[in-house]
Amino acid sequence: MSLLEITDAEFEQEIQQQNKPVLVYFWAAWCGPCRLTAPAIKAIAEEYGEQLKVLKLEVDPNPASVAQCKVEGVPAFRLFQENEVVLSHEGAIAKSKLLDLLKTKLDFIRN
Repeated sequence: MSLLEITDAEFEQEIQQQNKPVLVYFWAAWCGPCRLTAPAIKAIAEEYGEQLKVLKLEVDPNPASVAQCKVEGVPAFRLFQENEVVLSHEGAIAKSKLLDLLKTKLDFIRN
């Protein structure tokens, strides 16, 4: 499964009623660190897409989801399991470090 870009209108539906964890990547077009992080997010979506749903949400046109997830800076990541945020991170992060964080909550992540 590949990276899916969503909006506020799709946010609840994409998070709820999932039988697998959901990683949401919050980003902005003007954000340099987001451009550095984007390839890692795409790779994680491709590598773990069978076990992990990965969503991409642009912050500026989607303020409701940003407020709901209490995003204060970008890039930001929220991992949902059973509709609950179980992991939060804000700021640029290397793929290996993001995988290390995910590994604390997801048994199938190995690096």
